[in-house]
Amino acid sequence: MKKVIDLRSDTVTKPSEAMRKAMYEAEVGDDVFKEDPTVNELEDYAAELLGKEAALFVMSGVMGNQICLHVNGKPGDEVICDINSHIFYYENGSPAILSGLQLFPVYTTNGFLTPENVIPVIRPIEAYYMPRTKILTVENTHNRAGGRIYSVEAIKLLKEVAVKHNLTMHLDGARIWNAAVESNRDVREFTSYFDTVTACLSKGLGAPVGSVIAGSKEFIKEAFRVRKSFGGGTRQIGIVAAAGLYALKNNIPRLAEDHKNARNFANLLAQNKFIEINPLEVETNIVMFGVNSRENLDFIKIFAGEGVRLLPGTNGKIRAITHMDVTPDDVLTAAKIISDKVNEINSK
Repeated sequence: MKKVIDLRSDTVTKPSEAMRKAMYEAEVGDDVFKEDPTVNELEDYAAELLGKEAALFVMSGVMGNQICLHVNGKPGDEVICDINSHIFYYENGSPAILSGLQLFPVYTTNGFLTPENVIPVIRPIEAYYMPRTKILTVENTHNRAGGRIYSVEAIKLLKEVAVKHNLTMHLDGARIWNAAVESNRDVREFTSYFDTVTACLSKGLGAPVGSVIAGSKEFIKEAFRVRKSFGGGTRQIGIVAAAGLYALKNNIPRLAEDHKNARNFANLLAQNKFIEINPLEVETNIVMFGVNSRENLDFIKIFAGEGVRLLPGTNGKIRAITHMDVTPDDVLTAAKIISDKVNEINSK
């Protein structure tokens, strides 16, 4: 059978044998009673890595973001986010459903919020007829912007705005580990500017499920209560937490391999005159490209038929994401399959 190269997302990774062994051997207890030693170890370790007083294990990045928004705001408050942010685009209207929060999506040309586009949308305090601007969110790396990195310097400027206007800063750090590795900086240099943080253990780190949220001890105490109300109270979940702990201890540095594979993939595609891509825009493990053709074709379906699985990207582009289950040879093969198919279609 033809090997399928799955570049749809870094969420498709499967646990390694070493990770499975850690899960099998995990010591467990009832986490609702805070008696699961593996979960407790994971939370302590994650809090230290992220530079926060405490952390909490949650089932998904969406759950993590929504718990943070719920605790940081109250019904009727407003959350500033980029118009292409995950919180606005992919979380099912959860801020409104779960917390009575209103999102203010800011249009940006590159996915990045700046003081210049944030300050004008902060509501006047004296305007009793408007929602209160309460939370400023940043997604790092930015998925729909092609995995690009908010620099520490850019975040610092946003923090100055947040402090001046008494806003809470939340980081959707689904791929914050990628940003830190690619920038060659301690992740705490990024997270230190935020009151609360969500960080995924799956995606590039390879755990099968789970995220952590981090912040002050007072915040995590309230987040623990909210997690329960959102259906996130679990029992002997150390079996799963063990995978996240293994991921944090072993899989962060190897993210650089994914970034290298993504750049190689982009450079190979750029050699085809029918493929629109700028390899210089590939900063981490996400690649966005377009295909020129005389016909309006479903290229994602066509490439899948050749054994390369992809997803739609932003603005009509196609998205590919490298991850730990994609080898350098897979990248070469996938790029050749795509390029050959595009050439074949355009030669007709």
